[in-house]
Amino acid sequence: MGLQTMDDIDAMFSDLLGEMDLLTQSLGEETVPPAAPRSTNKEANTSMGFTNESLNELEDTDLDALMADLMADLSATEEKFAAQQEDLRASFPPPPDLPPPPAGLSPHPTSALAYPASPAGSYGSDVITPASSGASPLPPPPPQATKPTKEEIEAQMKAEKIKLALEKLKEAKVKKLVVKVLLNDGSSKTLMVDERQTVREVLDNMFEKTHCDCNVDWSLCETNPELQLERAFEDHENLVEPLSAWTRDSENHVLFQERAEKYEVFKNPQSFYLWKKNRSDLKDMKDKDKELLIQENFCGTSTIVPDLEGVMHLKEDGKKSWKPRLFQLRASGIYYVPKGKTKSSRDLVCFVQFDNLNVYYGKDFKGKYKAPSDFCFLLKVSDRPSEISTQNRRFPHSRSLPCKCQMQ
Repeated sequence: MGLQTMDDIDAMFSDLLGEMDLLTQSLGEETVPPAAPRSTNKEANTSMGFTNESLNELEDTDLDALMADLMADLSATEEKFAAQQEDLRASFPPPPDLPPPPAGLSPHPTSALAYPASPAGSYGSDVITPASSGASPLPPPPPQATKPTKEEIEAQMKAEKIKLALEKLKEAKVKKLVVKVLLNDGSSKTLMVDERQTVREVLDNMFEKTHCDCNVDWSLCETNPELQLERAFEDHENLVEPLSAWTRDSENHVLFQERAEKYEVFKNPQSFYLWKKNRSDLKDMKDKDKELLIQENFCGTSTIVPDLEGVMHLKEDGKKSWKPRLFQLRASGIYYVPKGKTKSSRDLVCFVQFDNLNVYYGKDFKGKYKAPSDFCFLLKVSDRPSEISTQNRRFPHSRSLPCKCQMQ
């Protein structure tokens, strides 16, 4: 089942590109842009984001689901093409062979040229000819509105076919990945994701496949088992971009799981903006007061960043020990107070700025890196490949590991 299905997928995409090339070539050089070169099976596999080996690793149920997604995409394209053809036929009716006759005249008038005159005794004097009636000659037909000819209609339909063919070619060039998503119960779902889809759209597909409760806490997460790091993808991210940075032999996984902290700042804004007050009072805060707090800080001309501060342990690059530092959160980044300095603004040192950063959570860093707590996180530049190097066991293009935030 695995090899045959893989060959079918390769053949299907190759045939689709071939049909598009033949269609564009048959329409003439004057109307068709240069056709894209036909991709080989190897190039098609590369552009689609999967290889023979990755397909062979999928189970039969995963391949069936993948083929169902492919056939659904092809059926949708064919239905769109058929609908466009019907619209063209409705807006351009075939032209009539003859103009309609003037009002009051028979559609088949008797003419002396069509019917030769008979002897007078045959019909008597009741026969009236145009010459004997004394009537004026027939008026010229009224001017008719210009209607497209049959050739023009065919040319219009041909142009629509070209447009659709180019759309198919463009669709074939969109980068796609076959993604295996692991569930909490140990099972998995296989999806085909293209580079235009956001994490939110992929989550909607997972909701349809898993029939879960669809609450906002569900997330897609990437995990690095070797370095014991994980992070939740943000809903606005394009999923293909970070996954494309994984190496082919990577042990990273994509997880589908609930993360209660995903929108914690909106569920309990008082924990971030009113943290200096008594926590027992904040715990029973009414929903109406929470909504007012959100509007005050998020719905104005600019977003107000909470002025959080607390002690975290910092592991400097190249050092084994963890040093406690007082950190402060600002709109531009995270700052800390150097040893022997005060909390005044002039003494603060910028630890990291928030441009293009991703937040990774550490798992069991207390045992792996001798951290003073298991609550660890790492700030990493997002415009670098997200596959973190394991050659020297370090974290390039990232700042040190702040840990153990005592302001909980």
